[in-house]
Amino acid sequence: MQIQINTDENIEGSEELSAHISTEIHTRLDRYSEHITRIEVHLSDKNADKSGAHDKRCLIEARIEGRQPEVASDEADTLEGAWSGAAKKLQHVLETTLGKLNHVKGADTIRTGEL
Repeated sequence: MQIQINTDENIEGSEELSAHISTEIHTRLDRYSEHITRIEVHLSDKNADKSGAHDKRCLIEARIEGRQPEVASDEADTLEGAWSGAAKKLQHVLETTLGKLNHVKGADTIRTGEL
């Protein structure tokens, strides 16, 4: 699973930042790595040098083999809060989307036929 990290002009992209984000992504999404070809992380700071509530934004896009990409985003006061929140949301989206791939039709029913 390839991870690509993009930042806007207000955020300095460092090796340390990339390592933290990659660790979070792997922790949450490694179980889906056989289906994911690439993860793109987009970080932005809406207010630049000014402080403000929820001014850091992270959008994570997962490219899935043979399917449309899945996307999740989050806003927070800190970059770590934003990427952690977006990764958690994407994990939930992938659980729903890829969980359906493993659902077997024709499995035993929970209905007994009794009224």
